[in-house]
Amino acid sequence: MQQSENERDMTGLQTDRPHPARIYDYWLGGKDNFPPDRAAAEHAIGAAADIPAAARENRAFLRRAVRMCAQAGIRQFVDVGAGLPSPGNVHEAAHVVAPDARVVYVDNDPIVLTHGRALLADNRTTTVLTGDIRELDELFERPELRALVDFDQPVAVLLLAVLHFVGDEEARAAVEHVRSRVAPGSYLLLSHSTHEGSPERAAEVVKTWDNTASGIRLRGRAEVTRYLDGWEIQEPGVDFVPLWRPEGPTEGTTRWMYAGVGRKL
Repeated sequence: MQQSENERDMTGLQTDRPHPARIYDYWLGGKDNFPPDRAAAEHAIGAAADIPAAARENRAFLRRAVRMCAQAGIRQFVDVGAGLPSPGNVHEAAHVVAPDARVVYVDNDPIVLTHGRALLADNRTTTVLTGDIRELDELFERPELRALVDFDQPVAVLLLAVLHFVGDEEARAAVEHVRSRVAPGSYLLLSHSTHEGSPERAAEVVKTWDNTASGIRLRGRAEVTRYLDGWEIQEPGVDFVPLWRPEGPTEGTTRWMYAGVGRKL
């Protein structure tokens, strides 16, 4: 895999302030994080001890939804806001069903590029790019992405735990860009943080993101559902992450995130 000039530039790696990908990595038990990331992550745990469980449940939703798409015939995936590599990622879930599936991971933290490329050095069907959800028009034209993804064929685009880091107009624009670009038969996979499951704890949890570059915006079920306007929403609709096609007991699971999947007709 060849790197573009902008991807060789690691000046965007800011270790003196928390970053969402590295906070999430800490919650998942990873080691690719720095003291500011750990401090922010621990602040959230202090406000809501089940936050790491919510991160794990979101990763489990990823696996279930990716397998569903692969079983439906999807052979190419673009994961925007992918975060740091960890077990159970998109290519692992997809390859269980379809070993020939192609996957592009995208994140705006340069450390994701570094670790992802090292992990996937020998994987010819998967690559990692730096990119931002607010610049999907440029990202989807990138030669490195187009080498693996043919937008004339159905594709699954993942926007998991990423729309809550941008404003309302930016979030709507990102979803609309995906819908306008992908072929019929494509899927959009969403998950999004919410205050509706634990309103009494939400305000304190939000402070976790105060020192990040993006902040966070918690949205309700109705707002998350609107992101799937124009898509055929797959059963069971938009619901809390652990309740979306669960594969085990759901008692005691968290209510911090909504999930939904849409198919373009």
